[in-house]
Amino acid sequence: MLLTVCVNGARTPEDHPALVADPATIAADAARAIAAGAGEVHVHAKRPGGRDSLRAEDVARWLRAFRAALPGVRIGLTTGAWAAGSSAERLAQVRAWEALPDLVSVNWHEEGAEEVADLLLERGVEVEAGLWSPAAARAWARSPLAQGCHRALVELPDLPAGEIRPAAEAVLVELAAAQRRPPVLLHGEERSTWTATLLALEMGLGTRIGLEDTLTLPDGTRAASNAELVERCLDFLGIDPSDMPS
Repeated sequence: MLLTVCVNGARTPEDHPALVADPATIAADAARAIAAGAGEVHVHAKRPGGRDSLRAEDVARWLRAFRAALPGVRIGLTTGAWAAGSSAERLAQVRAWEALPDLVSVNWHEEGAEEVADLLLERGVEVEAGLWSPAAARAWARSPLAQGCHRALVELPDLPAGEIRPAAEAVLVELAAAQRRPPVLLHGEERSTWTATLLALEMGLGTRIGLEDTLTLPDGTRAASNAELVERCLDFLGIDPSDMPS
């Protein structure tokens, strides 16, 4: 089972004291999370003030820190539309990247998603298609770029427990109809986070955990770090860390 650690997301230090805008500090926590059993990292590059950024200089600065702290570990970045002013600006900023991650998430419901994905695929960067709804999954399955995507990222919103499985199945049924059935990573956020990890295990899918998705442990207490979330996630799922792929 692949477990990705999603270390910061769009959150700021106001949300959690561990979420500073210093890439070396976040990278050190990510390294501890990898040592605890996570297999790869998803990170949002930040401006010095803490807001998400797609600017080439910020992406390079964060990637340098993460490559130094995590040699040999796959590093994924967001391309979320909120990190740029418009779809044209986002495409221009991504085109200017000189330092490249191993993987990017592209949310398929966002304007200009296919252009961003196409650009990065041409540059040899793997793409995971962020699918937040059945409509997004249908659009992705019809796209000629679907064949080249590394995997589908099924993202469940903040939902009560009883709505999580139906929401996941509504997206997964669209993927089942696609010409190519890619690997799937299923995760939730806030209330849906921990139930989604159990559902992913049941379905034989990858999942992720980290301060991007939740600030709390399964018992509702506040997590101290991404490393603690990874440790508790594996315990919650009944998985021995030594059995995790490295």
